[in-house]
Amino acid sequence: MKFSENWLRELVDIPVDRDALMHRLTMAGLEVEGVEALGGTLAGVVVGEIVACTPHPNADKLRVCEVAAGGSAPLVIVCGAPNARTGLKAPLATIGTTMPNGMEIKRAALRGVESNGMLCSAKELGIDADASGLMELPAGAPVGTPLAQYLGLPDASIEIKLTPNRPDCLSVLGLARDASALFGSALHEPAGAPVAAVVDRTRAATLDAGVDCPRYCGRLIEGIDASAKTPLWMAERLRRSGVRPVSALVDVTQYVMLELGQPMHAYDDTKLDGPISVRRARAGERVKLLDGSEPALDDAFLVIADRTGLHGLAGIMGGHDSRVTDATTTVFLEAAHFAPGAIMGRARRLGLHTDASHRFERGVDPELPRRAIERATALILEIAGGRPGPVTETVIAADLPARAPVALRRTRLARLLGIDIADTEVERILRALGMQVEATAEGWRATPPSHRFDIQIEEDLIEEVVRVHGYERVPTRAPRGELLGPSLPETRLEASRLRAQLVARDYAEAICYAFVPHELLRTWQLDEGAVALANPLSADLGVMRTSLLPGLVTALAANRRRQQPRVRLFEFGRVFSGGTAADPTPVEHDRIAGVACGRAVAENWASEARAVDFFDVKGDAESLFALTNAAGAFSFTPGGPAWLHPGQAAEVRRDGAVVGWIGALHPDLLARLDLDEDVFAFEFDVAAVSQRALPRAEAVSRYPSVRRDLSFELPEAVPYAAVEAAIRDAVGETLTQVVLFDRYAGPNLGHDVKSLAIGLILQDRSRTLTDQDADRCTALAVAALESVCKAKLRG
Repeated sequence: MKFSENWLRELVDIPVDRDALMHRLTMAGLEVEGVEALGGTLAGVVVGEIVACTPHPNADKLRVCEVAAGGSAPLVIVCGAPNARTGLKAPLATIGTTMPNGMEIKRAALRGVESNGMLCSAKELGIDADASGLMELPAGAPVGTPLAQYLGLPDASIEIKLTPNRPDCLSVLGLARDASALFGSALHEPAGAPVAAVVDRTRAATLDAGVDCPRYCGRLIEGIDASAKTPLWMAERLRRSGVRPVSALVDVTQYVMLELGQPMHAYDDTKLDGPISVRRARAGERVKLLDGSEPALDDAFLVIADRTGLHGLAGIMGGHDSRVTDATTTVFLEAAHFAPGAIMGRARRLGLHTDASHRFERGVDPELPRRAIERATALILEIAGGRPGPVTETVIAADLPARAPVALRRTRLARLLGIDIADTEVERILRALGMQVEATAEGWRATPPSHRFDIQIEEDLIEEVVRVHGYERVPTRAPRGELLGPSLPETRLEASRLRAQLVARDYAEAICYAFVPHELLRTWQLDEGAVALANPLSADLGVMRTSLLPGLVTALAANRRRQQPRVRLFEFGRVFSGGTAADPTPVEHDRIAGVACGRAVAENWASEARAVDFFDVKGDAESLFALTNAAGAFSFTPGGPAWLHPGQAAEVRRDGAVVGWIGALHPDLLARLDLDEDVFAFEFDVAAVSQRALPRAEAVSRYPSVRRDLSFELPEAVPYAAVEAAIRDAVGETLTQVVLFDRYAGPNLGHDVKSLAIGLILQDRSRTLTDQDADRCTALAVAALESVCKAKLRG
């Protein structure tokens, strides 16, 4: 919400300067996001009038202007603005003026002609972004008057960041109400006296949407001059509130919305036929909107219609065909109350965001439409003339929001705040915020005004009291009493342990969006079962992620484009998938994932430069598994999803169940992602890698161990995990450790054959093993390898 500081000060007496005002608003929950000072350095800038304008004798794009500035004789000014012309009134910076950018105006000869000042654009004066030409002032602007005085400067454009529960402050009047309570100052309500009807013409309205639109007000005004100019004071207030003036009729509706908070619309009455109907759209209906779009609608949308068709989306945007133009002579003004639930999300579905939808989906005062109509009527008559008809109001009283009283207990207020606030101060604050207050034995009963949708429970009233009283006046005290920490089972690893382990392995934690583009998931072949959002924030955030890796690799690519040669990222997060036919509720899973590219270790003098490979990342993953005290339960099996390289990929299993994948990304995927080097990745279910086996203390065996080494040949396709599993199953508990200490593959062995050298560590806890025991265990291992793994013992 942007607004003019002077506009706010006109509605409420504020006894402090700008900085103190900004601080007080922020401390009261109305966070000030930005302040743009306007016109603070315009001393020496006056209203000038070009009385003569001729081409420059030595430059085609310059003009020599004679400018009246209130002195005895016009000043000669050389100007290059395209809109410089005789009769134009524009700001004139006189000799000695210091401009907002620090430039001092001096006499200067431009192509042989002396210039005695500078005609200015709005941007050069620091009061608008328009630099297309001279700032054109109204024909009635008094020549020689200081520009700051004429424009009501200095001023400031202030932007407030509002929370969704405070739609009442989406207007200058709403902010003034809060400022009045904060400073205990008088509130000066905008003029709102009813305007008497001059003609009898009306246009009826029917409400066919029930609770979605329980109030609709309208008024006809005949004989207006739609080409009338918006007065400067109104145009400037609109500009300083972030709204570009368009035309008198449109500007009036915008002004009333900013002033009171009630969105309005103006129709060309000659384009309407019969009574207005507020109803649900019918499937397939279309309406051409003011922005030129023509969306297809369904019954989720409210529409404004007459006998011939649709004339707008209720609470979002008016229709193109019935818009007001400079040829409009009879206008139909509309102000209605639309329930937040009927508007919420509808504009976003169409890719729109309007001032009206922003307000209606948060809540607008249901008592405001008639007042807004009266205020807009008075402004239109003042600016464009006309003959107003009576205000027609159609109401479904039973469907209007009810205001229920809320009880506030004195003891509860003191307990939550930790301080005692005087009863008189509590009552003053509640009454200053527009509430009807009744004293009770335990405290108060307050009925909120119609514009405060957010006051529903006792805690809401306590929040209002403390924010107006001042959060800074609540003392900071340490909590008393014993605080019990969360009870975590010993069999579960905390996420912080897993995070710390990956950080220790030189990974940096990333946080990616849970929403991703559907096209990105399709590129990864991960779009099956993706949950689409009904109202996405944007087209690029349309579905929930089914894996953490697309977001992580996107972050890796962004780092690579910024000249980061070595990137290692990990993320903890949730992934989402569609439910089953029996239960379509989306399913969430916690995952941990990591990606790595570039050098295996950071550049240093002690190690050779080597690119990260599969086994580096596998080692990182195994360091996580070691934290579970059950590293032996994890195994790696060749294979994996289609997005992994078929020769450098593995499924990770725990006790036989697949819990994740690890490997290099497929070259085709790398090409589609515009990555020019290998990227290695892993992703596991958090539940699998956080399940920890409890450690068990055992005495060191008194009996020595025996080692037997085996060397054998076997097919390349047989994974080492299968080899180790076969040996352990065959030998049993006597085998305490299996050590792979050599691997060889080459032309001496033949195609698709490898040689492994393995050490068997044998030990019995009750006796010393004999050579016969060791030979028997070795024979069992050899037999298992020959039968299960097709291995052949080497001599």
